[in-house]
Amino acid sequence: MTNIKRIVILGCTGSIGTQTLDIVRRLPGRFEVVGLAAHGNAELLASQVQEFRVPHVSLGSDGALSAFRERLGATDWNVETFLGVEGMCSLSTLPEVDLVVVSVAGAIGIKPTHAALNCGKDIALASKEVLVAAGAPTMELARTKNCAIYPIDSEHSAIFQCLQGAPAKSIERILLTASGGPFRTTSREDLQHVTAAQALKHPTWNMGGLVTINSATLMNKALETIEAKWLFDVEMDEIEVVVHPQSIVHSMVRYKDGSTIAQLGLPDMRLPIQYALIYPERFDSGLPRMELSAYANLTFEAPDETKFPSLGLARHAVAQGGTMPAVMNAANEAAVARFLRGDLSYPGLIGCVEEVMAAHTAVEPTFENILEADAWARTYAESR
Repeated sequence: MTNIKRIVILGCTGSIGTQTLDIVRRLPGRFEVVGLAAHGNAELLASQVQEFRVPHVSLGSDGALSAFRERLGATDWNVETFLGVEGMCSLSTLPEVDLVVVSVAGAIGIKPTHAALNCGKDIALASKEVLVAAGAPTMELARTKNCAIYPIDSEHSAIFQCLQGAPAKSIERILLTASGGPFRTTSREDLQHVTAAQALKHPTWNMGGLVTINSATLMNKALETIEAKWLFDVEMDEIEVVVHPQSIVHSMVRYKDGSTIAQLGLPDMRLPIQYALIYPERFDSGLPRMELSAYANLTFEAPDETKFPSLGLARHAVAQGGTMPAVMNAANEAAVARFLRGDLSYPGLIGCVEEVMAAHTAVEPTFENILEADAWARTYAESR
C-alpha cells in the first residue's frame, strides 16, 4: 500500500502551482492536498479547494479573502482561512504536512520556507529567490533539521538527477543551460528600444511576468547560478552557463574523469515537479514523451555577457557575500516592476540593479539583516 503524501502548495494559482495540481490529478491516491496559498486569484483558488477538498487556505489580502469566501460558498467540510505571509507560515507548519511546495514569486517565500524547515518539513522549491537571498541560513537550517530541499526549476532538477549515485566531490563543472530568451540574437543597439510586450514573449516557456522578464535579461540564469552554488555545494567558478535555444537539454554535470551526464526532456515543467514530489520514485503519469528524431539539431553557445551583464552581477554579489545577493535580487524585482509599468527602459532595468548594489555595503546574512536589506533595496530601486 502506497503511503499518501500530504502537501501544501504556496503559490497554487501560478504556473508552477497549477501544474503541481495537475500532477496530483495524474497520480490519484498518492497525494492529499492539505493547504493552498494564493495571492489574489480568489476564483481559481475556490475552484481548486472544491476539486481537492482542501481544508486550509491562505490569501494575500483581506479583499482577496472576502472574494474567496463569496466564491467558495457552502462546503460539506470545514475550510480554515489564513492571511498573508504569516498565513503561509501557518500552512507550512501544519502537523500533518509532509512536503511544502514553495512556488511564490520573490523573496516573500523565505519566511514560510524557514518556518517549514524549523518544523521538520521537506521542501519542493521553485522560488529560486529563497536560496539567492538566504542561501547560507536556509541550507544550514535544512541540514540542522535533517530536511530535504528538492529543486523544481528544470535546470536544477536536471542537475539533481545527473548527480544521483555520484561520489562526493566528483563534480568538475555544472553546465547550466539557458534558452537565451527572446533577445539572444538581438543586437546591443536594438536592445535600447525593447518594449515590455516584446520581453514578455518567451520563445520556449510559458511563465509569469517576473520570471519571463528575468529570462529576457538572463537574470534568471544569474539567480540560478547562485541557487546552484547552495543546492549542490559548489563554488561559482565551477558553474558555467551554456545557451541552448531548444531547451531540451535542461542541464549537465561534467565529472572529474571527463564524463558529462545530461538530462533531456520536453520543455514541460510537470516533469521536474513530479520528480520533486515523488523522489526517488518514477511513475508514468501520462506526460508526453520526447522523440529524439524530432530534435536532430541541438545547439550550444556561450552567453554574450556584454549584452547580458546580469551573469557578472551574480558573481560579484557572491564574491561580496553577506546580504549582497539579497540586495541584487530585491533590486531586480523592483526594477522589473518599474520596467513593466514603463518607468524604466530595458537597458535601465539592469542599470538600476547595478546602481543599488553599488550603494550597498554587505553585512552578515542573518534572517533579520536579509529582510532589512531586501526592504532597503526595493525602496532604493523604486527611487532611482
